[in-house]
This record gives sequence, structure tokens and C-alpha cells, in this order.
Amino acid sequence: MHLSMRIIRASFVAWASIALPYTATHAAEMAIKAEGRATLPTGVHRVLVLGDSITYSGTYAANIETYFLLRNGRQAVEWMNLGLSSETVSGLSEPGHAGGQFPRPDLHERLARVLTQTKPDLVIACYGMNDGIYQPLDATRFQAFKDGMTRLHDAVTKAGATILHATPPTYDRQGPKEFYDEVLQKYSDWLLSRRADGWDVVDLHGRMKEYLAKKRLTNPTFALSGDGVHPKELGHWIMAKAILLHLGASDLADGETSIDVLSAHPHGPAIFKAVVERQAVMRDAWLTATGHKRPGVKPGLPLDKARSKAVGIDAQIDELLK
Repeated sequence: MHLSMRIIRASFVAWASIALPYTATHAAEMAIKAEGRATLPTGVHRVLVLGDSITYSGTYAANIETYFLLRNGRQAVEWMNLGLSSETVSGLSEPGHAGGQFPRPDLHERLARVLTQTKPDLVIACYGMNDGIYQPLDATRFQAFKDGMTRLHDAVTKAGATILHATPPTYDRQGPKEFYDEVLQKYSDWLLSRRADGWDVVDLHGRMKEYLAKKRLTNPTFALSGDGVHPKELGHWIMAKAILLHLGASDLADGETSIDVLSAHPHGPAIFKAVVERQAVMRDAWLTATGHKRPGVKPGLPLDKARSKAVGIDAQIDELLK
């Protein structure tokens, strides 16, 4: 074969090894989008979820991953929940927090380590509930929240990842602290205003507030949380659904609940339970490996042992998906 032809053939083979898998992947993504299912941005294989105790609890993050498994099947995506209880993005802490045992942890104390070690392609960040410190709106606290969010956005971008900001959930406890939800509304409004600067922002607060208002027309004491702060299962589903809709999940009907999504698959509830277990194993391992300053957090397994355990759980999930 003539040298120039061999070069052309070699070039084609090299191009095909890259282009054909990409084309197949792109075609699959287009098919998923055409059916109204949520998709992650092209090239996303590692998703990091950051937040406070609401994220640490794991329910909304597990709902999101379970949706992708049930709707799209097994994909080459690793979901990492590194939420940390009590944490703020603003670096603020109220006097006497936790009975004076420790100040609230600051995300920025650990952020660089987390990004370096987890190497995410996409970060989903949900902060704000702890950042107003449960007091009336204050310009200094509000500015600290803005500055902290901007630092987070810049750090993620510098690390080569994209970030989806989520507005804080609602504070829905009725009584003396009822005003606090209006503080969170102001924080949410500011985050949403950053869309004009190219930020990707999903409005969890607005969807939860709308749901609360509708339910309270017939049940004035209805709440999504037990303490005003931490959503119960339904609240977590509303959060997850808002994120999934933002990612293109038009297949989620208006009245669909997490139970509806899970029951659409014969092993849906068992798959969700396994996802919760695997995310918790890896969450604890990642928190221990990356380090933090929040006392009382359950220590995790070494990463290699956690990954080995996670592989076993994933094998169970794959069997259930069949």
C-alpha cells in the first residue's frame, strides 16, 4: 500500500476510534432528550453534590440518581454526595452554635481538597438555609452569602467543572421565626439574578413555596419539614424533581411523586434503597478522606474499602435493573 494511503487509513482509524463512540453517545443522548427524559451535560461522568445537613441526609441526591437509573439505565456516571451538616457557604456561625461546642463549618475550609480529590465534571450546590443564621435579613450576612457563593462558583469553574446552583429550600415552620423564609427568598432572588451573568441556577425554593401555598389552601398547618429546616421525604422529592425538570425531565408529570417513579419499575423501591446505601458508604468515605472540621460526623471507611463495598452494591443494583 502506498505510504500516503497508509497514512490516510491510519488517520481514519484514529478519527473513527474517537468520533464513532462520540456519535453513538450523542445519538443516545438525543434519543433520551426526544423522549423527555433528563440528561446530564455532555461529558459529565462525575457529579459532586455539596450542601449542608439537608444534602448530607442524602434523600434528594439519591432520588436524582435513582431516576437516571430507572429512566436511562446504567451509565458511566459516579454520583458523590459530600454534604456536611451545619455547613455554610458564607463562613458565618451564630454565637453558641451547637450549645457552644463548635462553630458552623465553612465550605471554603475544605472546598479545594474536595475538588482536587473528587475531580467532578458537574457540581450541584445547595446552600443558604444556614447562611442567614435564622435571623432577619441583614446586609452584612447577605453580602457574606453572596461572596461565598461567588467564591464557590469561581473555584468550581477554575477546577474545570461546571456548577448548578440550587436556591435554598423553604423554611416552613409557622410561628415566631416565620419571617426567615422571606430571608431565604431574598437569597434565592439574588441567586436567580445571577442567571444574567451566565450562572446555571435551579429554583428549589420557588417550587417548594408554591407547593406549600397550594396545600395550605385546604390544610393551613401543612409543612414539608418537621422543624422548619429539614424536609421530609416529600420535600426531598420536590427538590429532586425541580433539579430533574431543570435537566430536561419533561416525562415527570405534574402530579408524579417519588413513589410513582419507583413503582414504574418492579424493583424500583429496592433500587432506591440500594442507591441510598451506596451513596452513604461513599459519602462517609469521601468526607473522611477529604477532611472537615465538623465534630460528630460518622467516620467512613478508607476509600479503597468503600469502593469495594460500593462495587458490591452496584452489582445488586444491576441485577435489580434487569
